[in-house]
Amino acid sequence: MKGTKETVGFIGLGEMGGPMALNLTKPGYSVIGYDLDADRLAAAVAAGVAGGASVVDVVEKCDVIATSLPSSSSFVALAEDELLPNVHAGQVVIDFGTVSPPETRRLAAAFSAKGVDLLDVPVSGGGFGAQQARLVMFAGGDPATFERCRPILEAVGGSETLTHCGPAGAGQVVKGVNQLMMGLGSAAYIEAMAFGVNEGVDPTVIEQAIGNQGPWRADFNGTARLVVAGAGNAVGVKFRELPYFLAAAEAGGYDLPITATVRAYIEDGERVVIDDHREAPSYWHELCRQR
Repeated sequence: MKGTKETVGFIGLGEMGGPMALNLTKPGYSVIGYDLDADRLAAAVAAGVAGGASVVDVVEKCDVIATSLPSSSSFVALAEDELLPNVHAGQVVIDFGTVSPPETRRLAAAFSAKGVDLLDVPVSGGGFGAQQARLVMFAGGDPATFERCRPILEAVGGSETLTHCGPAGAGQVVKGVNQLMMGLGSAAYIEAMAFGVNEGVDPTVIEQAIGNQGPWRADFNGTARLVVAGAGNAVGVKFRELPYFLAAAEAGGYDLPITATVRAYIEDGERVVIDDHREAPSYWHELCRQR
């Protein structure tokens, strides 16, 4: 498609995918979108995205197929059931979701057998970052394909925080580093705060005594403030995504003991918060509920 912009299909038009698809229309890409939710699809069409009749319709009409789905399992199902049976040589699939690295590598090999390249490009930045085209983007896959798709990726999330991390699955691995850094860090701060509260100290006193006394204490203070405000349950530890990284560790023959412990501790806990639009347990609630 030298000399012209490629036609991009975008499957999954939710909180992240909807704005990302619209970002592609701004530099002039022809974007054909599809979502199982008719309202989401209608909103995207009203904003300038062409509406696809189905996943197969999008695949048939597009050079590049992008996906932004809510879970690893949903992307795997889409890839196996609808993308792989219908893609053709020369196409590129860009997955913007967070998916288990072993599954990404397996699917990349399956797409490659059909002459199709898979780029795993999980993102960080939330809905606001997607709306502003300011996302941290971790790309894995063939370097030449990455360069081919660089203009698309930059249109979606900007150029300053776009990194090619290595071969297929490397983007998911580096996204895992990002998620574990945030999730396990939050878990450590929550557990430290819970120790003080469970021992009978007022959380406001803990915040005043420890918060803002140095770089890592300043990070702790953000968690302490939420606890003081009665919002300790809202401090997430990336519960929904921890199994992805544990699966990668199991496949690679190494351990993530802190990750495994956090996951096991709250796995059967009460679903008292909403994590990425789904009910989830709270580490703070589980640590403090027996007081």
